[in-house]
Order: sequence, then structure tokens, then C-alpha cells
Amino acid sequence: MEAQPGTATALDAEPVPHAELALDAEPVPHVEPLTDDQLNKQISDVFTDLIKHAHDLGQKIATENGLTGSDAMALFKLETPMTMKELGLRMGCDPSFVTTIADALEKHGLARREPSVKDRRSKNIVLTPEGVSVRERVCEKLMAQAPWCTTLDTSERRCLLGLMRKMLRSRGGR
Repeated sequence: MEAQPGTATALDAEPVPHAELALDAEPVPHVEPLTDDQLNKQISDVFTDLIKHAHDLGQKIATENGLTGSDAMALFKLETPMTMKELGLRMGCDPSFVTTIADALEKHGLARREPSVKDRRSKNIVLTPEGVSVRERVCEKLMAQAPWCTTLDTSERRCLLGLMRKMLRSRGGR
């Protein structure tokens, strides 16, 4: 969803000052009260822009480190050794794709496969010391540039995290 030259995106909208905002959050820019449909549309537009921005940032950081976006995501998720199946679940991808990612990480010397202690039929993917170093560098760059890290204070980030978790929990109708 790219903006045409000379048009504004939902992220470009200027906020309207308002004295009674909780947590000093920016108000929704508008002249008249929004209907639920209009509010939902603006939320959808902003989410789309924010997700695209986060994706583009992740791709840029991955490329700067000689990785694909999927390789960088795997590094980000590999805080501890885990089975290939678990990594696939955490990344939201098919197990066969995790094999491709593991192959690439091994080729770059960033990870290795080893038998799982719990189930020797399964393989764990484990970061090498170089993999840990690259993971730290990628995470550091992401946290230095991610809009939630650079724009929001601690209480706003806690609020955002709570709201995002609430939305994710609702997927199951809970």
C-alpha cells in the first residue's frame, strides 16, 4: 500500500492538540467525531503503514548483515537452542522452510544442528559464537531504529504491548 507522490499516508497525519489525553498519547487527527467505521479504517491504514515500515526496516538491517529477512528473523527468535519444529512455530512458517533457513545459517557459520537431548530423532538448531554476535548486532540495530523504541516512552511501550497481546488473545475468541 504505497502512497502516491504528493499524498499523505496515515502516518503523516498531523495530530490535533487535545488537553485531556491519557498518557500524553497523540490524538486521532480529525475535525468531527469519527464513526466506528472511520476509526477502524484509520487504524487499519496505520497498522498497514507500520507493518510495512517494520518489514522494510527488518529487510534493510538483514541485508546490511548479509542475511535474508527470514534468516534475520530466525536469528532474532533463536534466543536459546530449539527444535526446528519449534522455530517454525515461532516464525509462523512451514517446517520445510525452516530447513532452508537452517541450511543458510549453517552455510554462513551462524548456526549448527545437533540432536535434541529430549528426542534424539529431532534436531535442535543452535547458534554458533558468530551467530550470537550477529544476532546481538541485528537486534541492537533493530532496537535503535524501530519506531516503538525511538518514539514511545516506557509507559507507552508497556501500554502498546498490552494492547497488542490483548488483540492476539482475541484470535481464539477469548
